[in-house]
Amino acid sequence: MAKAVRLDKFLADAGKGTRSEVKKFIQKGQVQVNGVPAKKPELKVDPDNDMVVLSGETVGAAPEFVYYLLNKPAGCVSATEDRNDRTVMEYVPSERKGLFPVGRLDKDTEGLLLITDDGMLAHELLAPGKHVDKTYFVRVEGRLTVENIEKLEKGVDIGEDKRTMPAKAEIVGGSWEGVGEPQPGRVRRENLPEVYTELLLTIHEGKFHQVKRMMAAVGTPVIYLKRVSMGPLTLPDDLKKGECRPLTAEEIMSLKQ
Repeated sequence: MAKAVRLDKFLADAGKGTRSEVKKFIQKGQVQVNGVPAKKPELKVDPDNDMVVLSGETVGAAPEFVYYLLNKPAGCVSATEDRNDRTVMEYVPSERKGLFPVGRLDKDTEGLLLITDDGMLAHELLAPGKHVDKTYFVRVEGRLTVENIEKLEKGVDIGEDKRTMPAKAEIVGGSWEGVGEPQPGRVRRENLPEVYTELLLTIHEGKFHQVKRMMAAVGTPVIYLKRVSMGPLTLPDDLKKGECRPLTAEEIMSLKQ
């Protein structure tokens, strides 16, 4: 038999919002317990026997694990807590204990970050031997030549015992058309160099500052970095920076295959 818990904790653990958010749902009369409108967040419910309904939707007991997809903004660190900086956990709409970011994105790096409390899945995604694909949108200073792309795709020396594993690099834009001259009529964005290259870079490892070190090794330092996919997960176009949402059942299943 499950232990009775407070209604607001039950709803928050089920992923329906933070404790303060679900308290507002209760105050507005949007929550029923066994067909009766709940009036107090401290009402005790039995997850195995009580029926809890939020805005017409039956809420089941909290799942064993939860999974969130965050579009990490720049300026926060990939940690559960930090004395000096804001952490990615502040963007997660849950007070469930045990949540952590899977891997790290640098403080100035944006994009896809998985947040979960599923340690086994995190290990599978991060284990060096698994070689999970991670794709980044990269903007670098200077012109990325055909020779540089070939180096990236063969593996480059970033100062470790072994070269990086072969990557996949695809140029997607920049201030030039591949022959050295800026595109006619192109409006240069503020604070960007006269010549820059934009590419999608897919790597299969997770070395410290790996993308930045790889691009520096071919002479084109990174000026903007954003992760757009990890394994089967892709950053949705409609998920704004700083926004976070639960993974769909399909996304969770794809991670575990």
